[in-house]
Amino acid sequence: MTDTSKYKFNHSMIRVKDPAASVKFYEFLGLKLIDKLEQPSAKFDLYFLAYDGPQAASSGHARSDREGIVELTHNYGTENDADYKVANGNSEPGKGFGHLCISVDNIQAACKRIEDEGYRFQKKLTDGRMRSIAFALDPDGYWVEIIGQKPVDQTEGVTETNPDTYRLNHTMIRVKDVEKSLAFYQDVMGMQLTRTSENKEASFNLYFLAYGTQSAGSSANAVNPAAAREGFLELTWNYGTEKDKDFKYHSGNEEPQGFGHICMSVDDIEAACKHFEEKNVSWKKRLTDGRMRHIAFVLDPDGYWIEIIQNEKLKSRM
Repeated sequence: MTDTSKYKFNHSMIRVKDPAASVKFYEFLGLKLIDKLEQPSAKFDLYFLAYDGPQAASSGHARSDREGIVELTHNYGTENDADYKVANGNSEPGKGFGHLCISVDNIQAACKRIEDEGYRFQKKLTDGRMRSIAFALDPDGYWVEIIGQKPVDQTEGVTETNPDTYRLNHTMIRVKDVEKSLAFYQDVMGMQLTRTSENKEASFNLYFLAYGTQSAGSSANAVNPAAAREGFLELTWNYGTEKDKDFKYHSGNEEPQGFGHICMSVDDIEAACKHFEEKNVSWKKRLTDGRMRHIAFVLDPDGYWIEIIQNEKLKSRM
């Protein structure tokens, strides 16, 4: 039997054009390259980055025993193709995935540091009405939301920022029918709904889900009540999409490609896959399919891919 309370929202995968530029960007945000898997026969490499300093949430943990990892997938040759471009998920065609999000100690200083390095913004902290969040752009144009771990009025005028204290807080995806998606992520994947943000005037709601015990209390920034931790999945629901039979979000795995998948590490991968089978999930790849017998891929109600891997730390205890 599998215990979903031991699952972890391990990583989110995005495809990148030039891994050197992308790794440099995410390392500037404070993440560390904790693993690299080279697949020359298949002509792609995988780069796994996470916060890993002494003040990180999962410092020193094995890759499968973490939350808050971003996986960069590089298909050989894209860096030399002038016409190659990923779909960042925020425009048609290819709308679905929304953003990654980091939480920072002093948001004004953190945003200034990123801007001073020459990186672009989709939304600066001072743009628009929402003065508590910003969106930086990575080298491929993926959006990286920036939120504060403290109220913005407390960090006004602070000029120092320490990337070692940052967190990879959440990943956002858009969903068509929020009731179906919430049922799936709670009843099948075992996540907990930790917070709902209703935005009726703008006709959308946000739902934050995670594993494990959650922090209580009010939000520091009106966006996320647990900005100092990792492993949240944010579902964005735009009102009315569930009523349109022809409406569909893009998983990122058909053309135009960009976002690839999210990944959960589990206590017992064979038992977990049996549990998913009993829940009548749709599969992209069963554990027994193909040559890679150590991973599986489940499909969520919108067709987003969810990789399932074994948490190696828990496996050793079975």
